[in-house]
Amino acid sequence: MPDRDADPLIVAISSRTLFDMEDSHALFEREGIDAYADFQRAHEDDLLTPGVAFPLVRKLLALNEGAPVEAPRVEVILISRNSADSGLRIFNSIAHHGLAIKRAAFSNGAPPFPYIRPFGADLFLSANAEDVRNALAAGVAAATLLPSRAPQQRHDQLRIAFDGDAVIFDDEGERVSREGGLAAFAEHERSHAGEPLSGGPFRGFLDALHRLQEAFPTGQNAPIRTALVTARSVPAHERVIRTLREWGIRLDEALFLGGRAKGPFLEAFGADIFFDDSEHNIVSARDHVAAGHVPHGIANR
Repeated sequence: MPDRDADPLIVAISSRTLFDMEDSHALFEREGIDAYADFQRAHEDDLLTPGVAFPLVRKLLALNEGAPVEAPRVEVILISRNSADSGLRIFNSIAHHGLAIKRAAFSNGAPPFPYIRPFGADLFLSANAEDVRNALAAGVAAATLLPSRAPQQRHDQLRIAFDGDAVIFDDEGERVSREGGLAAFAEHERSHAGEPLSGGPFRGFLDALHRLQEAFPTGQNAPIRTALVTARSVPAHERVIRTLREWGIRLDEALFLGGRAKGPFLEAFGADIFFDDSEHNIVSARDHVAAGHVPHGIANR
C-alpha cells in the first residue's frame, strides 16, 4: 500500500523544456516580451508539441498509477517566466496531453528560481542557464536542458543516468586531476579508498529518487532504473562503491568507462536523461539521449 505520509518526489520544470517553444523564444529575444505575449495570446488555442523533457515528465507522472490522488508519489511543477495570461497556451497544451500538472509559478519575465525551494523541489530542469545556476546556489539539484536530437527511449522503465564527480559527489577528484594529472588522481583515490566522498549537488535528488524506488519491487521489472556513468576506472572505482554503500543508496548499474565517450553507453542503457557537469560530455550525449548540464564544480569556473 502507498505511504500516505511519504514525501513525493518533486520535480520543477520550465515550460521551454516541457514543450518545444524555441520559435516563440526566438521571437522574444528579437522583439521583446510584449511581442512574445501577443504571439502566445494569438496562438493560445494552438497546441504546443513536446519538448526535450516531455517523455521524462510523462514517465515520472506515470509512477503515480495506483497511488491515492491525495498522496502522489511524484509531483511535477511548472516554473515559467511567462505571465499567467500568456501561459494559458501552456496549460491548454498540458490538458491536451493529459499531464497531471496542477501547480505552477508564472513570474512574468522575472527570475522564477526563488519559488523553487518553497515548492520543496528535489530537482529543477530549465533551458535558462542563469536560473539553473541560481537554483544550484540555493541548494537545489538543477540542470540546463537544451533541444536534443536524440530519439525517444523505448523502455517502459524510467531510466536516469548520472555522472559521479561534481554531480552525485563533490568535485574533489576533478580538482586533484586538474592540478596533478591522472596519475595523481589515481593515487589520491587509492589512498582515500576507505574515506567516503562528500555529496555533490545531486546528492539530495539521489536520496529522494532512492526513496521513490523503495515504493516499488526491485529487479529487472522495477519501474525505475538508475545508472552511474563515469569516466573513472580501476582503481578509482572502489571509493565510489564504498561511498554509495555508506549512503545506503542503490544504483542499479555502474559503468566505469576510463575516459571512453559516454554517448554510446548511455544509448545502450536507454537513459531518459543523463546529468553531467562537463559541457563536452553533454554535447556528446545529446546525440544519443536527453542530457542536462550541471554547472557545478571546477570544470565550470
